[in-house]
Amino acid sequence: MLRNNWLTLFSLFLLLGISNKMNAQLGFSHEIGAIAGPVAFQSDYGERHDLSTNAGNTGIGVGIIHYINFSYTAECDCYSPETYFNDHFKLRSELSYNKTEFEHFGEWVRPERTSLQADQLRAMKGNSAVTNLGMQLEYFPLSIRDFSATIGSLGPFVSLGAQFSYYNTEAYSTMGPLGTPLTTYPKYLTPTDNRQYGFSTEGGSVWSVVSSVGTRYKLTPLSDLMVDLRFQYYFSDWVDGLKPNPDLYKENKANDWLVWFNVGYIYYLQ
Repeated sequence: MLRNNWLTLFSLFLLLGISNKMNAQLGFSHEIGAIAGPVAFQSDYGERHDLSTNAGNTGIGVGIIHYINFSYTAECDCYSPETYFNDHFKLRSELSYNKTEFEHFGEWVRPERTSLQADQLRAMKGNSAVTNLGMQLEYFPLSIRDFSATIGSLGPFVSLGAQFSYYNTEAYSTMGPLGTPLTTYPKYLTPTDNRQYGFSTEGGSVWSVVSSVGTRYKLTPLSDLMVDLRFQYYFSDWVDGLKPNPDLYKENKANDWLVWFNVGYIYYLQ
């Protein structure tokens, strides 16, 4: 399974490379960059809508990005024919990585709770490392040409796209191995999706939809700074390594998702 997942990632990366090469031959210009920032992972650890859960289960993400800039033609070092699409859209491809550490927060693990189940929740930990590969189409409401020509200008944007991800999760307890009534909170002992328990320590692959809002700042004629707030929704509830049986535990009805705030630097290739 691991081999097949990495073969899929390699195939997608190869397709992106072929696509970029074809676009280069068509004359579109290119940009490259790097991004990094904190990730807030909304998982089955902790209590839904609890501020301490949202603030506690955080990690860090890094990535490399590539843009196809339709407004500029590399072959002639000039602007491409002026159309609305060329002046307001860019295509972004990305390879990124994020890792988040998990634990339970909220009402059921408060210090005044001294039951075995409270101890089990406090002792339960986990983490998930996710590698993402995909594309987004970015829309700039303001003119890309005007932004490119003005040092100190802002270029706000919104985007929508899809990514293929490979995740590797770990779930454990400081009380001992998970999977026994002595160490494991009861709802995680219930079978889920034909698995023995409602927790998992394994790798897998998943598709996700990605949407962002952000802005660029024109730093120099050939470089931009960028801030970007991303929402990423995975089509699986196993990315964090936990999935209590949704037929029995109705509060666990959503798939995993995250919010990632990143800062980036982008350089224009000529």
